[in-house]
Amino acid sequence: MMMFYDAIDAIRRFMDSGGPVMILIAALTFILWTMICERLFYYRHSLSKELQATVQIWQQSPEHQSWQTLQIRRMLISQYQQKLNQGMPLIKTLIAVCPLLGLLGTVTGMIEVFNIMAVTGGSDAKAMAGGVSQATIPTMSGMVVALSGMFGTVWLGRIREREQERLEDSLAPSIQ
Repeated sequence: MMMFYDAIDAIRRFMDSGGPVMILIAALTFILWTMICERLFYYRHSLSKELQATVQIWQQSPEHQSWQTLQIRRMLISQYQQKLNQGMPLIKTLIAVCPLLGLLGTVTGMIEVFNIMAVTGGSDAKAMAGGVSQATIPTMSGMVVALSGMFGTVWLGRIREREQERLEDSLAPSIQ
């Protein structure tokens, strides 16, 4: 139990050393990974039902070669793609915002350094070190969150491509 409190204390100190922007980065991280996990859960548990329902609609068609039927196939694939891609633009936007919040943390940290330099005349290196830390930690954190989010989106992208190909193969027009 003591290790848990030590970990919480270490996280609190890390967040404090990065300044107020770290709260925004932490919130963004939580939202980003909640959305990525939601997509993974959807792909794992609900997507097969969607695929079966779509294939069933396709199989109810008496023939698969007419222009109208091929347009229905395109519509079914498009609807399936929309379900696959739901939430992905927001995930990608959150990933793009993470480094920008890190840069905001850099600016606020540098303002702190300049403020200390103005007050002390630029001679207190220990006081400036806190501002430099406040300037670098959010930048690093924003980049780490963005990179981890990119790995998540690549993983989701591979699943989406595989599932889309699976549907297209299942809805292949029959040759008569």
